[in-house]
Amino acid sequence: MTRRPPALTPFPLRVLLGRIHHEWATRRRIFDLPAARFFDTSAGPDLSVRFLGRPAATPLGPASGPHTQLAQNIVLAWLAGARIVELKTVQVLDELTISRPCIDMETVGYNVEWSQELPIGRSLEEYVKAWMIIEILGGWDELRPFIGADPGPHIFDLSVGYDLAGISSERVAAYLDGMVDAQETIERLRREIPGPFAAWRDHPFPARVAGSVTLSTFHGCPPDEIALISRQLMTRHGLDVVVKLNPTLLGFDRVAGILSDELGYDEIRLRRSDFEADLSFSRAVELIDDLDAFARDHGRRFAIKLTNTLVVGNHRGFLPDDPMYLSGPPLHVLATSLLGELDRALPGRLAVGAGNGPIEVSFSAGVTKKNVASIAGLGVTPITVCSDLLRPGGYGRLKPMLGALSDAMIRAGCPDLAAWRAHERAAAIDGGQPDPIAAYIAALHDPDRNGDYTRPGTARLPRRVDHDLETWGCVACNLCVTVCPNDAFFRLPTPSGMEVAGDGQYLLFAELCNRCGNCMVFCPERGDPAAVKPALFLEPERFALDDRPGFLLSVRDQVVEVTASPGRETDVGRLSEILNAREGFSVDPLDLVRRGS
Repeated sequence: MTRRPPALTPFPLRVLLGRIHHEWATRRRIFDLPAARFFDTSAGPDLSVRFLGRPAATPLGPASGPHTQLAQNIVLAWLAGARIVELKTVQVLDELTISRPCIDMETVGYNVEWSQELPIGRSLEEYVKAWMIIEILGGWDELRPFIGADPGPHIFDLSVGYDLAGISSERVAAYLDGMVDAQETIERLRREIPGPFAAWRDHPFPARVAGSVTLSTFHGCPPDEIALISRQLMTRHGLDVVVKLNPTLLGFDRVAGILSDELGYDEIRLRRSDFEADLSFSRAVELIDDLDAFARDHGRRFAIKLTNTLVVGNHRGFLPDDPMYLSGPPLHVLATSLLGELDRALPGRLAVGAGNGPIEVSFSAGVTKKNVASIAGLGVTPITVCSDLLRPGGYGRLKPMLGALSDAMIRAGCPDLAAWRAHERAAAIDGGQPDPIAAYIAALHDPDRNGDYTRPGTARLPRRVDHDLETWGCVACNLCVTVCPNDAFFRLPTPSGMEVAGDGQYLLFAELCNRCGNCMVFCPERGDPAAVKPALFLEPERFALDDRPGFLLSVRDQVVEVTASPGRETDVGRLSEILNAREGFSVDPLDLVRRGS
């Protein structure tokens, strides 16, 4: 049944910074990410890159999606080592009805979510908040032992869609201008910086938050419209432009052959009409050349991104909409195959493989710890991740990815990524291939080596136990915390002497939970954690309007007080004890909300 989900309610800057200070002081965590998962860019080989002329300390970052919508998401990615963040796509229609659940990561990856879930003005504020928090944390002495004395430069890459009319609208134009020059928003927000970080209230935060934008268009967007949008973004807004391309460029028969015949995904339902309505390969090649020339003529840079998700029919029934969008391992094979085709069609034009052309290639499709070193060896920048961050471990999976890349470089004696790419080129030639792209594609299409990308290789289901999920106590796997893209779930210790199962209890911020369904997919017990575990509200208005039973929190005399929804009154005493225990909830953020967020 389709219904309008509750809107996300972002936390104010002062609450986020207050939570950071409290969690760090009490548990050496930030937004529930342990310090052991922070990445030190100064350790190991040099992973720095340049993206559209701008420096970044690592090539890795989250792709536009659920992990780049809220400020704490972006901060978590940065702490874990991401230095190129593709912000979630913003469009003029910002009051959407998105069906729930919207994410299905049980095996490969499917979703029906396609745009921001915040009003445009809120999106602007979230991204500026994240920008300011990263600036603060980058200079916070407390973190130096964990992220290094200099965490290195980072990049925010905008993402907009989906047609010329929307992107030309006054509201989207104001958003873009506000990200190019965020001084007004910064001045308004700096007054919210709380006491523990008071020294930063007068800090000269850089006003230019972004200088590039990735254009996302619907399947079937006419090539002339893509060109007009790109030119406007370059000339009207002074932005470098990345155009995201669709895997449909390979053609129906090629995609069907790869998915079904080679990889064994014979259950995936492709629709020929989606391919016929989309951009053709030959026209895409022309468009790339034309926009690259236009960019150079106007003092801008142009790049492409591989790839968007693949539109497919809904054969699973878990998600409520049809079509849905495929990601993960099978998309990885499609995207790299498309990279090979484009490199051959544009000889010497792409900055990948054995070439050093002017057109950079951003990559996002099924990137994991196992393949990130190979992808980096192809020369693509940035390498962006979405599906893998929706699996157990969440944001904590970024550090092992960067570690895998560093380890491969160290074994090969490569001090930096330029040397690593040269090493991969030499290895490809020694193996009888013309370049690393051809070598990698050959491996992905070799049935003796591509097992991780096949249907049998991705068929393993999440662990299950024969038990119904309950409000208090569970198997304490912590998966709901790590797979939530919005950091809505958190864990607090069970007070000594409390007669409930488990040494920790799982709670969630109702305002940050958009019921995406990912925690339900991975919870080993029967039930939906977002519906069963205590939902905490910080805003009275949201509490009164929401259809989710839960608990409103307030503060009186430094004590957290709890008001229950009808039917949940018997849980008030237990919840109050947990929240007010010595290692319980931070009072300061709640007090700040109570005094008028």
